Amino acid sequence: MKRIVVEKKILEKNDDIANSIRSLLNKNRVFGLNVMSSPGAGKTTLIERMVEALKPKYKIAAIDGDLDTQRDAQRIAALGIEAVQINTSGTCHLDSSMVQKALNDISLDLDLLIIENVGNLVCPASFYLGTHKNAVLISTPEGDDKVKKYPTMFNVADVVLINKMDIAQFVNFDVEKVEQEIKELNPNAMIFKISALKNDGLDEFLNWVEDNIQSIKNQ
Repeated sequence: MKRIVVEKKILEKNDDIANSIRSLLNKNRVFGLNVMSSPGAGKTTLIERMVEALKPKYKIAAIDGDLDTQRDAQRIAALGIEAVQINTSGTCHLDSSMVQKALNDISLDLDLLIIENVGNLVCPASFYLGTHKNAVLISTPEGDDKVKKYPTMFNVADVVLINKMDIAQFVNFDVEKVEQEIKELNPNAMIFKISALKNDGLDEFLNWVEDNIQSIKNQ
């Protein structure tokens, strides 16, 4: 019972801070997107493609979460936008207090804030960060069994991007099975089939991002 109570208090505190982050984003009319996946699924490459495509029209910043190193933030910053790295020192997810601190180093004269969560298909799903939408990547080399094995992650997804479609046939990835399992679990989730590395299939997803940016601007 004590363990359950402690966990509840931790999540309640996290949600309180996350709600203040959401209010801050709304006040500044910034669309916040939380990008989650397992390690190596292609989050950073996807974000690079997003920045390359959207930077000519929108002001963008990124917060990158990782256990150690500055590598992800360095890759994103090299594209000419603000990027802040959060090193969690072993923690398997970002929480709202980490994001709140990182926002102190970012100008909110923005259109889009992208948060790259720590590579993990379990813990990040439980910690609301105040963003407007959640994007979850699953890559074909991971196998086609991940949706049912990690249902909480796919339950919180607003969009699911099936990445590395260019090699799906070589790793026996059953795309139709994965799409069906996503729809059974989360009928409202949009699904995009892409190859971020080859910049293939991203147009519809980018249109979705732009629609959300405009929606926040017009609220």
